[in-house]
Amino acid sequence: MSSAPLLPRRWTTADIPDQTGRTAVITGANSGLGLRTAEALAAKGARVLLACRNELKAAAAVEAVAAAATGPKPEVLPLDLADLTSVRRAADHIDLSVGAVDLLVNNAGVMAVPRSRTADGFDAQFGTNHLGHFAFTGAILPALLRAPAPRVVTVSSVAAWGGVVNPLDPNWRRMYLRWPAYSQSKLANLLFTAELHRRAQAAGTALTAVAAHPGLSATHLYDLDGERGLAATLAAIPQKILLTFAQPDKMGALPQLYAATVPGLPGNTYLGPAFEVAGYPRRTLRNPLAYSRAYARWLWQLSEKLTGVVYDWPN
Repeated sequence: MSSAPLLPRRWTTADIPDQTGRTAVITGANSGLGLRTAEALAAKGARVLLACRNELKAAAAVEAVAAAATGPKPEVLPLDLADLTSVRRAADHIDLSVGAVDLLVNNAGVMAVPRSRTADGFDAQFGTNHLGHFAFTGAILPALLRAPAPRVVTVSSVAAWGGVVNPLDPNWRRMYLRWPAYSQSKLANLLFTAELHRRAQAAGTALTAVAAHPGLSATHLYDLDGERGLAATLAAIPQKILLTFAQPDKMGALPQLYAATVPGLPGNTYLGPAFEVAGYPRRTLRNPLAYSRAYARWLWQLSEKLTGVVYDWPN
């Protein structure tokens, strides 16, 4: 695959190539970065599926995306990444009703939430941000491989710099620290991207896996959802500091839109804002642990064991 051209100094949604004929699935598309990504892709002619957990928010979001669309009408795909039964149900719908998926944007996520478990008993952050996306990507792999040049974009975070995936307790069953748990899940996103691309290449497929992060962007990830008490107060302090420096979500969505749409982008590329926390997209560095093939392979095997999802690559 040829290399993508160097990024212009101010790449914006106006630079997105025509998306006519492409089908895109975006997780967490009911608000924030996911909604902005859905709007931008629909405006360029893509068929967009908004994969969302909250049906009421999804209904409002699909109307906003429809208003921007220049091609097919956008659709809502019910998906709760914190429930593997919901993941399988959404994948079955894609297999039966959608056909080929050209683009998957693994955008949904939770950040620094109180200690809680997914429907399958995983830590809420590791289970939603990483394991849910691992399972969903694997479940719709056949639909992705039906496309001529499928691409998977997984959204990480600057918080990945502080991440370590704990091999002894990745689901935080002993001690729980909400910010390290978030950083772990975001490092896992980068390890998943690297290993997904390596496995796609080894299988001789055309699938490309890349990653992006939004820097500090004003989204609903910073909401505490009514949480009260000392833990909530302490969690709110770094969140309020982050919001002080946050850029608008339309700017924060640019790196993942670049990752999703620019032709010839090399696999395992990682994009973020020019100044790391804000600015126009550029290629960026990552936590040194994210470069470890052994670490990525171990996480992949762990993810298969925990989710029961094994990727069905062509022979």
